[in-house]
Amino acid sequence: MKAYGAVMVVPDLDTAIDLANQVAPEHLEMHVEEPFQYLGGIENAGAVFLGPHTPEPVGDYVAGPNHVLPTAGTARFASALSVNHFLKKTSVLYYAETALQRDTPDIIRLAEIEGLSAHARAVKIRNKT
Repeated sequence: MKAYGAVMVVPDLDTAIDLANQVAPEHLEMHVEEPFQYLGGIENAGAVFLGPHTPEPVGDYVAGPNHVLPTAGTARFASALSVNHFLKKTSVLYYAETALQRDTPDIIRLAEIEGLSAHARAVKIRNKT
């Protein structure tokens, strides 16, 4: 692999995809024949622009879902801004008695490792252990 300014030359597309996933770019243009063949390998990119007729400005100005994308490699753990960011969600959990009995040792162990003795005690009380 050789670097020429901001351009990296790699020996093949698999290496390019690996590099793209490490860099986690805000914008990733896949200017290759059959881009859909390689799309499944992309795990970390804010927005992916496929083929020779989809330059990045298409997404910025006309066709993109939005213009707020994860920058500076944050596409490794964040997504583009979407309507989901404005929805309030609540987790709901239900454990049967047998499930709590089964998982009690693991829950207590994790709580104790974290130093959260009240968490461990809450499980012990309910499971009478």
